[in-house]
Amino acid sequence: MCSTKLQNSPAAVADKEEAGDWRQEAINGGSLKLVHLETGSNGWASPPGELFSLRGRNYFTKKHKSPSGPWLLHPAGVDWLRSTSKLDHVLSRSDNRVMQALRKQQSEGTSTAKKSFVLAVNLQVPGRDHHSAVFYFATDDPIPAGSLLYRFIHGDDSFRNQRFKIVNRIVKGPWIVKATVGNYSACLLGKALNCHYHSGPNYLEIDVDIGSSKIATAILHLALGCVTAVTIDMGFVVEAQEEEDLPERLFGAVRICQMEMSSATFVDTATNRPAIAPGGHGNRVQASDLHDEDANIN
Repeated sequence: MCSTKLQNSPAAVADKEEAGDWRQEAINGGSLKLVHLETGSNGWASPPGELFSLRGRNYFTKKHKSPSGPWLLHPAGVDWLRSTSKLDHVLSRSDNRVMQALRKQQSEGTSTAKKSFVLAVNLQVPGRDHHSAVFYFATDDPIPAGSLLYRFIHGDDSFRNQRFKIVNRIVKGPWIVKATVGNYSACLLGKALNCHYHSGPNYLEIDVDIGSSKIATAILHLALGCVTAVTIDMGFVVEAQEEEDLPERLFGAVRICQMEMSSATFVDTATNRPAIAPGGHGNRVQASDLHDEDANIN
């Protein structure tokens, strides 16, 4: 377990010295609340990087993995949304509360807010009602030029699809979920599912269409059937495929704690218009095999 205060307690996640006022507002808002990492339910928390085993410095020679260090980006909130049609490019919407909070602080001339960058992962859940689990991560510091994360943010969709990886840990759940999903698994989402990437002046959003894979949809529906009994950690990584990119580091991680489906906030996709013109583009890829290194979902 990580001993770093920043990653262990909800209070530390919203530390004023680390997060701007806009990020505190984003963390504390939304229908899915920030809860205690170990005892919380129907909410989200931030699991420490040490819980995730990623490619270590000697991975390409000895296949060694090691616990990830602290996240590269800070948590900036979670949204659980419901809509009548699939929610795409949520950061461009005028009703997106996270970007509203950031734009408000930017308009007040706060220097850190002007430098802030947001990376959002939007997991799009198919069904009679569409749902989106949106995870927001942010930084007020420049992302080092030439770093793997920098190349991912500024790269093309082909590069992103080859590198965008999720690492899952089932913390708590029925045996059927553990047996199907696996206690620990990894997947290159950019290769297994259709991913769309949307870029703005200070953000990158990744829309992951879970409905593009029948296998992923079936597994997800199984998990959602007992979602109130499931606690899962999800870590997001830009996969290291070259020696100089090692060791791997999470850019962000979220723990979803025994969520209630009914807690979703309804979003009207028919009437809301984008607050800013879409600046990016999407890329459709064919669903392919899950990541052959770690995944135990077939």
